[in-house]
Amino acid sequence: MTELNDGKPRKIKNARAYSFTLEEDTTNYGAYAKGGIVTQVKQPKVLNFKPLREALTEPGDFLLSDFSKFDRPPLLHLAFQALDKFVSELGRFPVAGSEEDAQKLTSIVTNINESLGDGRQEDINPKLLRHFAFGAKAVLNPMAAMFGGIVGQEVVKACSGKFHPLFQFFYFDSVESLPTEPVDSIDFRPLNSRYDAQISVFGSKLQKKLEDAKVFIVGSGALGCEFLKNVALMGVSCGNEGKLTLTDDDVIEKSNLSRQFLFRDWNIGQAKSTVAASAAKSINPRFNIEALQNRVGPETENVFDDTFWESLSVVINALDNVNARLYVDQRCLYFQKPLLESGTLGAKCNTQMVIPHLTENYGASRDPPEKQAPMCTVHSFPHNIDHCLTWARSEFEGLLEKTPAEVNAYLSNPSEYCTAMINAGDAQARDNLERVLECLDNERCETFQDCITWARLKFEDYFANRVKQLIYTFPEDAATSTGAPFWSAPKRFPRPLQFSSADLSHLHFVMAGSILRAETFGIPIPDWVKNPKKMAEAVDKVMVPEFQPKKDVKIVTDEKATSMSTGSIDDSAVIAELIMKLKQCQKNLAPEFRMKPIQFEKDDDTNFHMDLIAGLANMRARNYSIPEVDKLKAKFIAGRIIPAIATSTAMATGLVCLELYKVLDGGHKVEDYRNTFANLALPLFSIAEPLPPKVIKHENLSWTVWDRWILKGNPTLRELIQWLKEKGLNAYSISCGSCLLYNSMFPRHRDRMDKKLVDLAREVAKVDLPTYRRHLDVVVACEDDEDNDVDIPQVSIYFG
Repeated sequence: MTELNDGKPRKIKNARAYSFTLEEDTTNYGAYAKGGIVTQVKQPKVLNFKPLREALTEPGDFLLSDFSKFDRPPLLHLAFQALDKFVSELGRFPVAGSEEDAQKLTSIVTNINESLGDGRQEDINPKLLRHFAFGAKAVLNPMAAMFGGIVGQEVVKACSGKFHPLFQFFYFDSVESLPTEPVDSIDFRPLNSRYDAQISVFGSKLQKKLEDAKVFIVGSGALGCEFLKNVALMGVSCGNEGKLTLTDDDVIEKSNLSRQFLFRDWNIGQAKSTVAASAAKSINPRFNIEALQNRVGPETENVFDDTFWESLSVVINALDNVNARLYVDQRCLYFQKPLLESGTLGAKCNTQMVIPHLTENYGASRDPPEKQAPMCTVHSFPHNIDHCLTWARSEFEGLLEKTPAEVNAYLSNPSEYCTAMINAGDAQARDNLERVLECLDNERCETFQDCITWARLKFEDYFANRVKQLIYTFPEDAATSTGAPFWSAPKRFPRPLQFSSADLSHLHFVMAGSILRAETFGIPIPDWVKNPKKMAEAVDKVMVPEFQPKKDVKIVTDEKATSMSTGSIDDSAVIAELIMKLKQCQKNLAPEFRMKPIQFEKDDDTNFHMDLIAGLANMRARNYSIPEVDKLKAKFIAGRIIPAIATSTAMATGLVCLELYKVLDGGHKVEDYRNTFANLALPLFSIAEPLPPKVIKHENLSWTVWDRWILKGNPTLRELIQWLKEKGLNAYSISCGSCLLYNSMFPRHRDRMDKKLVDLAREVAKVDLPTYRRHLDVVVACEDDEDNDVDIPQVSIYFG
């Protein structure tokens, strides 16, 4: 079927997981033999938009976001038309708190609705229209951020023709963010402050709560910068009682600047939190903000201690990894603090509200782990550029960071290092010793020409010899044990590369490799290295041994294998021999000789790191007929840059700040809160109420993950057991950490009954209770009177 190779896109039908049907007559085509790569070609879609005059009267279907407000978009469509008419007639917007203006707007809506005939709304919801009128004049920062994200992405779509545009009308409201208690009209009056617009919607009492809030923002990257801008404009923590604590242990890199807008070129290398705090302070000079450079985790509980957590009003996560999110989630659970969670990935974003006793916590539901390419695919059978770049990054770290570090570990203390390898006695220890020996013996570089030789031979090894060995072991006509072709999709049959100094990509690989190799050995780099002609002359001097394939070479093909190392029964003998050779090599080294490990740095375009990685990946891609990528795309994948764009980030933080109004107002029910998932590319907006926490019941008691049973007054073991007995629970095991303080099966444990639990923890569990800690947590296993196990909350013993 070579007729399909003309490069023209073809329509398909009946698309399934592993097959599809061509929408054309193939009866005169040649027979299909094997192989072939199919690429999906997305076709343009034509959208026909109505003119505004027609769309106003016949809007069609609205893009829904919140299915609990199914009838809301048509009503808001009427409300905005009525507002336009109100402004045309009176020359102003409705006054906040004015019942007269609200009534007039409602009557305009009623008139427009009646004129629609059969298309009119049955219920125009006067209460909603009253809220609409009161806030019609205001511009709220969270709404501006949320809609700004949507509109910004629509502008990009219009300019680029990429992704699906928003079709006709989209309406969004957050009436649930309004105060739960009725607000007096006097409370809406302007105070001649920068927050007057916000006051005209929420009232001055809620504004005071915002200003006096004690907020903890964890992270000051893309999300963190947006949050700081939003809360500074909202006046959060800008009062005498308010304080915002910001922490981030990261420093600013060049790649951050595209989306972390509080940073500038001259801030590169500085702490993110301090620069972001300074920028936020310039937005609102009354902002009470403290910037820290501490990672939030068990190791910093002396910084973020009990007093700190207990003082907080709310925690806002702006993190980029799950483990940190889970830790903050556990802290918020423990201290019963609201946690506002959000995340972005490209044009997608999500928000999750974690509210004490009302919603489930962040850790209650987990996404499935991300699939990773099998080791054998990455090392021997790549079929896309991601596999090639994953392999390239791994080889870079192995050659230039891990191996030099191993060499230094050996040279710093040879006897200790060798003893550790002998005690390990496994394939990994053997591999480490082989790499160290290779580096100090036959691959040791003393001149820059040696480095060129090393890089040239690496090219031959990676892109010629290894491929020749692979196709020697598995020829093109090889079959599996079942008789199926071995080289069937997704495997691609590779072709070895023939080095040519006339090929600039080959030459550039050797140049980058030799420069970085020279750095690890501390060898000066000559000025002529970037001259292609002189580099070609130096490379052509290298003698390349002829390849001889080896028999009985084991190549891992098991996709479930997690390591490419293979152990053998004589590892210990090989390790002993390697150590002897290492000791001989060491005699030829200067006592002060050390290598310089190179840590991968993606953002420095002059360090040749990405040049080598892109070279490794693209030469490997060329082996397997995989489309190559430029250095920028290679940097994106190999640098593991999480795709983040300003539009989805702005939308996520805007939505979270609308929830922040509810949290700081207090008294809102779970039905008022909203979790959101959005994809601006489609566009898709899915808004729903958070799930409630799981409730555990026992007799007349009930509790959730949010509950923690507290005993004050430094009780004894007997007092704790009796306290539980009064709740109908029989404690049979009490532990602190991994140590057992009490078990009803052990007679000797009865002698501990009258000891203070804190003293028991110090004596038995060897618990160190620092001065900032005022409590001790114990885990109690209980059963009821019928010997059924009952899961109870964590028990906290307060002794301070």
